[in-house]
Amino acid sequence: MPADARYRRIAADIRRRIKAGEWQIGEALPSRTEMAARYGVHPQTLRLTYDLLRRTGVLDGEERQHVTVAHPPAMRTLTDADAEWPYTTETTDTRPRTATAELAQRLGVRAGVMLQHETVECLDPGGHSAMIVSSWWRGRRRPHARCVVELGTVPLGVDEAHALGLLVDTLAYRLVRTRLDASGVPLETADLVLPVDRWLVRLAAG
Repeated sequence: MPADARYRRIAADIRRRIKAGEWQIGEALPSRTEMAARYGVHPQTLRLTYDLLRRTGVLDGEERQHVTVAHPPAMRTLTDADAEWPYTTETTDTRPRTATAELAQRLGVRAGVMLQHETVECLDPGGHSAMIVSSWWRGRRRPHARCVVELGTVPLGVDEAHALGLLVDTLAYRLVRTRLDASGVPLETADLVLPVDRWLVRLAAG
């Protein structure tokens, strides 16, 4: 089994065991070395497992210290998909991209033209990943007058799953946000990806 799949499988099993009550909130888990022996893997695999579980808010604790079962992450309610994120963000990718057929349609441009791009990871006050926002626009960014939002779901790809600390193909909310100028011309479009287990989406009617 590939190393990536192995530590994610172990993380899923630890989540299951916590849910079953094997460890309580605030209780320390065994050391990486001990858990690695139990699972028959290298301690480095357990380091990746514990890092993943810390990022997703399942465990608390710093590197090289005992980790404990964290309080469940608070459910957040999204009411304004155009609001600025109030906490810390990390920009993870700014490479320009060519417009796919879908992006070209959303922005009213030709497929294949070069677009500016930015992917931002939004962190909650505890430093856990809460949302991934990928934006595309042509030229320079300009102020917008309004936006339109479409809500759907999408299975997480490898990069999004890794950032959010979830398994590949886990179902997530996908909000397609397109910012428009006063004349209704698209200026920028974005995908907001939110884990279903951490968010309630309640959007006001436009």
